[in-house]
Amino acid sequence: MQKANLSWDLTPLLKNDSDTEIGSQIKKIELEAGKFVDLWKNNPEYLSNPKVLKTALDEFELWERNFGTGGNVWYYFHLRSAQNKLDPKIKAWQNRANDLSIKLENNSQFFLLNLSKISELKQKEFLSDNALLPYHHFLENLFKNAKHLLSEPEEKILNLKSIPAYANWVKMTSTFLAGETREVLNESGKKQVTSFSQIASLMNSQKKKVRNEAVKAFNEILAKHVDTAENELNSILADKKVNDELRHFSRPDEGRHIADDVENETVDTLINSVNANNSLAHRFYQLKAKLFKVPKLAYHERNVEYGDVEKEYTFDQSAELVKRVFQKLDPEFEQIFSGFLQHKQIDVLPAKGKESGAFCVYYLKSQPTYILLNHTDKLRDVLTLAHELGHGINNELIKLKQNSLNFGTPLSTAEVASTFMEDFVLQELIKNADEETQLSLMMSKLNDDISSIFRQIACYRFEQELHDEFLKAGYLPKEVIGKIFQKHMAAYMGPAVKQDAGSENWWVYWSHIRNFFYVYSYASGLLISKSLQASVKKDAKFIINVKDFLSAGMSDSPKNIFSKLGIDITDTKFWEQGIGEIENLLIETESLAIKLGKI
Repeated sequence: MQKANLSWDLTPLLKNDSDTEIGSQIKKIELEAGKFVDLWKNNPEYLSNPKVLKTALDEFELWERNFGTGGNVWYYFHLRSAQNKLDPKIKAWQNRANDLSIKLENNSQFFLLNLSKISELKQKEFLSDNALLPYHHFLENLFKNAKHLLSEPEEKILNLKSIPAYANWVKMTSTFLAGETREVLNESGKKQVTSFSQIASLMNSQKKKVRNEAVKAFNEILAKHVDTAENELNSILADKKVNDELRHFSRPDEGRHIADDVENETVDTLINSVNANNSLAHRFYQLKAKLFKVPKLAYHERNVEYGDVEKEYTFDQSAELVKRVFQKLDPEFEQIFSGFLQHKQIDVLPAKGKESGAFCVYYLKSQPTYILLNHTDKLRDVLTLAHELGHGINNELIKLKQNSLNFGTPLSTAEVASTFMEDFVLQELIKNADEETQLSLMMSKLNDDISSIFRQIACYRFEQELHDEFLKAGYLPKEVIGKIFQKHMAAYMGPAVKQDAGSENWWVYWSHIRNFFYVYSYASGLLISKSLQASVKKDAKFIINVKDFLSAGMSDSPKNIFSKLGIDITDTKFWEQGIGEIENLLIETESLAIKLGKI
């Protein structure tokens, strides 16, 4: 296999980052935005005539396809910031790109606001017009959510305040944490000045002395910043309370569900189904404690890998394995991956200042999809590659079938494609491994599944109680936040995991709780993915149905899209079937551990 290119080619966005090139792009974006505003700002005919609305939506779709509210400039500096978070020039341009985006959004939002406020009679006329069929669900959502939209001046104010009232608070806490270093033991047993993110990684070391020293430093850092985080969290909770009251949401998580095109009742069913099966998580941690020969796991030891999977995978080897699995599932999956490699859309290796972790990102339909990795040749990096490629394949299939107003995935289903691809790659790894390695891989998979489902739902329930208590009290001290947090973490972990001193502050660094009620999507995506995997294993031709789902984007609600596949996401039994797949893997793992004499 030819050696892969290991960094992004961003020239499709900007030829270079000179002031001349950036300025030219900004002028182009502002010119196109101005044309649209000038054409429709004082022309209300699109609000009453279906033919005129079709013309207006076609032009709006074209603008969204090529420019949006930030165009290539915003996307470029979003990506460059991920590559180098330490460069002040990039930070400055990113701030200017954000300002441009807010300005353009404020200037253009009249179009959808005015359209959302038309009479119910006119809404029905537009929704029944065949010429408007490509925009049917877009309009349907717009009309459904109109009651939560404010006037144009009010919406502008909310846009303008979002950064100082929310984003800057969140950035402050994360920046303070990211800037912390401590001298701790590294994997070689030597003292080394280590960053916060590296300390977090060392807590999962298989060397007990290393992870114990790492958690001590980790807890010290959280304790140092808990007062700041207390003020930050209360401030963004207050900001959300104001926004929710203005928008007349009936409950704190309703705004999230509306944005995700999913019903409150569907998410409630998911939450209750998972919570009712917390005993599975308890069993897993009990198994892990037995394998580690301890009565109870320390809080920070939950994610320590069992076993020693020594085999390493270079990026090229990882790519070859993933390609082979994708080709077997569907040749188009492999073709899309090959295109990412050919066009340098994957940034592979760790680097100073680079964002940690991994992600797949897209912005406009006309732009490339990009994937960021921090590949260190570990087996887990193979699965991370498959996971992010799942997102990338999902995105590319949507591009082929949908217009830019239906481009994207609702959060409620965003993790389906990623976990689908990841699980099939894992099965390939397990199939070719000896029994000792199989046990390690199965424990690793269970660890991820338990975290993605039970831990994230526990976090969701923590958020629910956090918001409810804030609404009652008006302010929550760190001690109260910590008690609520530990209550829900203990409920899912069970008796085999200690709630150690210091763990009450682990909410301080958990970024997801700042992206309110985001976390349920991990559980919903994985459980839906389990159902699709089971169907493909029964009948390989079902992959056609999977591709139909992956191509649907936002052209219909998740409920309707899955209904066409014979899946009812409003039924408790559906979620329990997915949970049953986790239980089956747990039973197999317990049996293998007994067979090998490990417990």
